[in-house]
This record gives sequence, C-alpha cells and structure tokens, in this order.
Amino acid sequence: MQYDAAFPARQSGTILKLHILGICGTFMGGVAALAREHGHVVEGSDQSVYSPMSTQLEQLGIALSQGYQPGHISADCDGIVVGNALSRGNPAVEHVLDHGMKYTSGAQWLAEHVLPGRDTLAVAGTHGKTTTTTILSFLLDRAGRDPGFLIGGVAEDFGVSARVGSGREFVVEADEYDTAFFDKRSKFVHYRPLVAILNNLEYDHADIFPDVAAIQRQFHHLVRTVPGRGRLIVNGEDARLDEVLAMGCWTPVERFGLLREGMADDAFHWGARLIEADGSAFAVYRAGQRLGEVRWPMLGLHNVLNGLAALAACNAVGVEPAGVIPALAEFRSVKRRLEVIGTARGITIYDDFAHHPTAIRTTLDGLRAKVGGARIVVAMEPRSNSMRLGAHADALAPSLDIADAVVFLHRPELAWDAGKVIAAVRGDARTVPDADALIAALLDTVRDGDHVVFMSNGGFDGAPRRFLAALNG
Repeated sequence: MQYDAAFPARQSGTILKLHILGICGTFMGGVAALAREHGHVVEGSDQSVYSPMSTQLEQLGIALSQGYQPGHISADCDGIVVGNALSRGNPAVEHVLDHGMKYTSGAQWLAEHVLPGRDTLAVAGTHGKTTTTTILSFLLDRAGRDPGFLIGGVAEDFGVSARVGSGREFVVEADEYDTAFFDKRSKFVHYRPLVAILNNLEYDHADIFPDVAAIQRQFHHLVRTVPGRGRLIVNGEDARLDEVLAMGCWTPVERFGLLREGMADDAFHWGARLIEADGSAFAVYRAGQRLGEVRWPMLGLHNVLNGLAALAACNAVGVEPAGVIPALAEFRSVKRRLEVIGTARGITIYDDFAHHPTAIRTTLDGLRAKVGGARIVVAMEPRSNSMRLGAHADALAPSLDIADAVVFLHRPELAWDAGKVIAAVRGDARTVPDADALIAALLDTVRDGDHVVFMSNGGFDGAPRRFLAALNG
C-alpha cells in the first residue's frame, strides 16, 4: 500500500522550492533527500560541503552552496528548513528573519510531511543510533516491508541515507540533540513513534546539556509519546535508562542484553550469546528460546547489541526474527563505521565516526579482537562540541588504551590542553597542529601490517584518503 496521504504536495501536485540550511549534516542531508524524492525542488547551503553526503545530494540533483551567504538562498524559495547547527547572528538566519520567509526545523518538517500515516520506529541512544537504524531498515527491507528511513549516514546496503519507501514502517534515527535555534526540544520528541529503541544513555552534547539528568529528562519526554499499543526496546544493562523508565512508563518494555557466562538464557527478553569473541557471530534468544545464529561482517560487542535491538524492533511490528536473521550475513553497515577505505604496503586504513570515549573504546575493542596482536594506530580529531569543550578529556586517554600509537590533531583553537591526554595514553602518542602534520607523523609511525584508524565526526580535512594516497605514492 502507498501512503501518499502523508504527502499533500504529492497528492495536490504542488511542487515547492525549499532551501535547506546545514544541508550536509547527516540528518539534514536525509531531510533533503526525502524532500527531493517527494518531488520538491531542493537547494541548500552549508559551512562545509564534503563527501559522502555532498556526493549523495549532488547525485539527486540538489544544488549545493558553500557558506551561509544570503545570496545562496534563491529569492523564489517557498520555505527554509533550518538545521540545528545554525544560530542567531548567522547571516543566512538573519536574512530569513528580516525578509519574513517561512521557516521550520528539519525534525518538524519530517513530522509534518513524512511521518503521518506511518508506523514510526525511532532509534535513540548516545551511541549506536546510526548503525541500529541501518540494521533495522535493512531487516525490514529484507522482510519485504519496503520501509522508509532516515539514517544519520550513507547506508552501504541502500546507497543513500534516506528514502520515502512505500511500506507502512518508517525508521528514523532519533537523536537527543536540540531541534533548532527557535526550538530547544530534542529532535526525537517530534516523531511520536510506535516503537522506540533506547540503546544506551551517557553524558554528551556538553554545549546544550549541563548534566546527565537533563538528557534523561529529554529521553523521558520521548517515552511519554510512545503509545500503549507500541513497544519500548530498552538496553537491559543500562542503569540510566532504568532511571528514565522509573519516571513513568505507559508502554510495554522489552529489554535486551548480552548473555554472559553463568546467566540464564531468559535473563533478558532478547539475549545474545557470543560465538566469536569479536562479535562477528552470536546466538539470538527470545524469552530463553534460541532463534538462530547471526554471522556477519560486523565487529564489537556494541554491534551485537545494536543487532539484537533491531531484531526485537522487527518483532514488534510483526516480522519474525528467525526469518531475517540469515540476511544479516549480507549486511554491509554504514560508511565511516570502521570502514576499510584501502590497504597499502600491508597497512589497512579505516575511516570511523567515533567521537565519544565509549564509542572509541568499543570500536577499538572490536578491532583488537579481530586483529589480535597486530599494531593499531589511531589518528584522532576532537571535533564534536563535547570534545572541543573538553567534556570528555578525562575519559579520552583510557578509551585509547588498546591503541599502540596515537596521533592527536590538536588544532590551535582547541580550548583545552591535549598534552595531558597524550601523557596519559598507554602507547606512543603525539600531537600535531594540522592535517598535513598528522599525515607526516603517521607516515613516520606506521609499519607493515599496521591497522590505522581515523576517528572523527567531521571531514578531517580528507586526511584518511590523503594518507592512503601518500602510502601508495
């Protein structure tokens, strides 16, 4: 069944011209793709225009402009969709306000133009949102549901970060970051999901949240919106999520977790027992009953939990997990999630999005379990707002214990002293002032057989592929 009733523009034939501010962000890029598929004319601007999102958008016929200049906004635009990276004082924002242009947020546009009439499955949590959203979308697709989705990255299995889909389900990566300069609620409160996955909860986004309790309140706002006929899929090992549910819960809860040695098969509603220590194979249990084995190319205990949560969510909308478990052998994940971009001189190079100490540690844990005693070299750019503010400085060095060498990009504008972090790192570590110096330092550091992991949630000045080219040169 087609759900065109959710799309009045499609029904009426009204084609709008939209300008999206912050279009190369992972979320806003997805909004742009959905609007374009919906038939609208879409243009956009961003401070930095870089792959893979820029490539995806250009392939969709979306015109991109670098920089937030008022002149980049076409005079005949019917509306402006504003990303949460923009604030008052931004030249484009001031232009929109001064000229009385219609504007909305990306989350509100999604809620009003895509989600009505759909069964929304929202994936929330400090870590694992993008990967879990992708796994869930993949499984629903393999089950023949043709879901819509908005993923915070380019899914390798789909080649895009978003699509409308013809099925009833719409899967959305539901982050807790604020919505826009004029709407300080978390994005996910707009989505009103039928099923919500709560993966984990840690302190992050230090630029908008003073403490963990503030984040928990936002998560509870999400919990309040899930109907009684719906489902909450919750990490059963996360005490902070338990505290969120204790604030009030009106929806059936199913918990998931790792079944460790000595634990009963029914310790969680959904459990996983490792078959391989690196997380590449595990058995799935539902209420103590063994459903099958997952064997897939993913690494790390965190990805085991991501996969388990996705299977539970599938079950919540009527997809039998045992029928789709074998499909996970073909799952290819998301760009920039321990993505191998090439090998040269026996050195394997990875591009990874990790930017929180927990994500850094779990990613490196998974890689270590895979490569054994081989050397792991980390190139790190502290780019997220929390990182730049120093909110994770104390936890950063321990998260890098697994690495044999670390090259830390300490840009001059970094507000805290990375020297203390470097001094506390177990392996060899050094700081460099720019990407050119980082590449030079890596060339001086690496040996045949090394695994080099670039970690940043930004463009990293193209450093991963520049380093690969230098090795090949």
